[in-house]
Amino acid sequence: MIKKLLFILIVFAIATGNIFSSGFQINEHGARAMAMAGAFTGLADDASAVYFNPAGITQLNGTFISAGTTLILPQSKFTGIEGTSNPLLPAEQEYEMESQVFTPINFYLTQQITDKLYLGFSVNNPYGLGTKWEDTWVGRYIAVDTELRTFFFNLVAAYKVTENLSLSGGFVYAMGDVKIIRNMFLADPVTQQPKPDAQTNLEGDGTALGWTAGFFYISDDKKSSIGISVRSEVEFEFEGDAVTTPATLDFNHPLAGPQSIPLPTGAINATLTTPMTVTAGFATEIADQTTLTGDIQWTGWSSYDTLAVNFEEYPADPANPAGPKARSAAAREYKNNYIFRLGFETELSKSFMLRGGILYDTNPVPDRLVEPTLPDSDRLGLNIGFGYMLTESLSIDVAYLFLKFVNRTISDSEIDAGYPVPVAFNGTYKSLSHLFGINFNYAL
Repeated sequence: MIKKLLFILIVFAIATGNIFSSGFQINEHGARAMAMAGAFTGLADDASAVYFNPAGITQLNGTFISAGTTLILPQSKFTGIEGTSNPLLPAEQEYEMESQVFTPINFYLTQQITDKLYLGFSVNNPYGLGTKWEDTWVGRYIAVDTELRTFFFNLVAAYKVTENLSLSGGFVYAMGDVKIIRNMFLADPVTQQPKPDAQTNLEGDGTALGWTAGFFYISDDKKSSIGISVRSEVEFEFEGDAVTTPATLDFNHPLAGPQSIPLPTGAINATLTTPMTVTAGFATEIADQTTLTGDIQWTGWSSYDTLAVNFEEYPADPANPAGPKARSAAAREYKNNYIFRLGFETELSKSFMLRGGILYDTNPVPDRLVEPTLPDSDRLGLNIGFGYMLTESLSIDVAYLFLKFVNRTISDSEIDAGYPVPVAFNGTYKSLSHLFGINFNYAL
């Protein structure tokens, strides 16, 4: 029984770790950029440049304000595959993730201080989202309800070195919270008969610091430009509590009588690091009032190779409460990944702009570590949107993104399904997402 409890801890740690991968990285931080597939680093000529490339805010004379949100509607299905020996993980049976709507926000403010110095401020949710499955589904011992929220506050300064070249640097303060709920298989230690599932709920929060930097160069005729944006790693120190219901595994021993074994509970902490990102982009006028943009984003997920979770109160050996506290370390072994983006913007009238784009996002998760907390895969995005001038100072941007995940079949899983007999969680994941963005912009 002690070995089973230690196994539970390891699975718990694995489930906790997966929330910080590509599937939970949000790249939509402004409806104009979103309509152009996010290919905005080399253009960066509205207030959202504070996020996409802060060096670009030197193009904004005066004061600019932008605020908006993105509605994200993810869908995912899991189907078991032939060759699974355990009847509790049936082949060819399909399970669908519950419907959810996420609403990350964005807010930007830029201010020209002098002819050369500009300041900017932003609030974004660059990591977030979640997955929710029925608490009776086949993968309930791996994932039931997982949600991450982050708020990044970014203060930047940009300096116009010459009329063509601008540089920037900035400071990031981040806050985050996480919720993870999963079931736990229980069996009577004496009779080995299954008992009703327990459910573990972890909630925690933390803060972190980071930095941003940018480079922007525009041609003399203002028709072509290039940019580079860098966002540092951000290390969260999460602290929270684990609560398991019921709190103990109760059973009757034929010699000792009624017995109870405590289940994972109490304070918990973990250090989790979001990756560094480097994005390079260009913008060029290819026809009268039509601009083509392109981006390549590198994300340094290889820094996320191991996750360690520490219980501050729950013992490693429940039979020895005074002994060392439980600690689990799980290999993540993520790979660096790339996102490729191409977008356009064309002015159809003085008040109406049409936009579109396409993106391809590679995923960092090795096949053997894919599981329903993060049913990730490479993805293709198709974008469209428009901008409309409501007045000389007020405008609106609207965008839509259809994101299709490449179907991913896992046959060499190292994620144990959590049943009495260890079973790798093999199967096929099919996922897609609809995203709708809107921003209001005001210029002074």
